[in-house]
Amino acid sequence: MASRLKPSFDEEELLAAQGYRLIAGVDEAGRGALAGPVAAAAVILPLHLSAAWLATVRDSKQLAPAVRDYLYDCIYGDALAVAVGMASHEEIDATGIAGATRQAMKRAIARLLPAPQHLLVDYLRLPGVLLPQKGIVHGDGLSYSIACASIVAKVTRDRLMVEMDGDYPGYGLAQHKGYGTSEHLACLDRLGPCEVHRRCFQPLRGRLFP
Repeated sequence: MASRLKPSFDEEELLAAQGYRLIAGVDEAGRGALAGPVAAAAVILPLHLSAAWLATVRDSKQLAPAVRDYLYDCIYGDALAVAVGMASHEEIDATGIAGATRQAMKRAIARLLPAPQHLLVDYLRLPGVLLPQKGIVHGDGLSYSIACASIVAKVTRDRLMVEMDGDYPGYGLAQHKGYGTSEHLACLDRLGPCEVHRRCFQPLRGRLFP
């Protein structure tokens, strides 16, 4: 179902009719990876944005890397505000992936300038954030704001994982971005985990870390 969804401004327009003008879409990237941080982005788009690039926007997982890179630049060029927050692999191990994901989202929201008046969040709700909010299942396929946040989070995290590949060679982080591909699992069997692997994730539990 999610692959057939096409984002729109329907959710944003409903909120605009209630008087909200600064509506932030929020999404994450890297939640299911075995290594590296989880990244979150928050994006406030102009309410009546009609840029041609919007027709290309989808959930980031449905887009080729070159398209994501192109849209990343478009989003930063036309959005009213964009911000990114991270939660490290240490935080993921300490608090679990759900708590770390929410923490990354809260950091992204806190960095938005101007500050948002309402949040549209992919799937989750954010306890402790004193803003009106709506968690939307498949939000990155339904809302332009959330879809744009998913793209920014994905591109930002992918670029960080390419950098990490230089610090931790041999694991292929630049290729699989820390996800549990067969190549990544083979590297783990051969080399064991490195410092940025998540100890709380299977198949890493019980392995000897540096």
